[in-house]
Amino acid sequence: MTVDIKIGDIVRLRKKHPCGSYEWEVVRVGADIGLKCLKCQRRVLLGRAVFARRLKSVVSQGGQDFSLRESGAG
Repeated sequence: MTVDIKIGDIVRLRKKHPCGSYEWEVVRVGADIGLKCLKCQRRVLLGRAVFARRLKSVVSQGGQDFSLRESGAG
């Protein structure tokens, strides 16, 4: 399963964080997915396969678009 995740998205994971929150903000996308807890601000890195297994839903899509189309070049 391929998950289309962008920086700034808010995701809900299957298990809650020890602080009690289920919701995380995506802060890094690459070989690993970087997440920041929205309640306690703790940052974690999850491998893509682990992230795909733990993902329950995408709460909101606040992703940044890095495309060149909107930069005015061309």
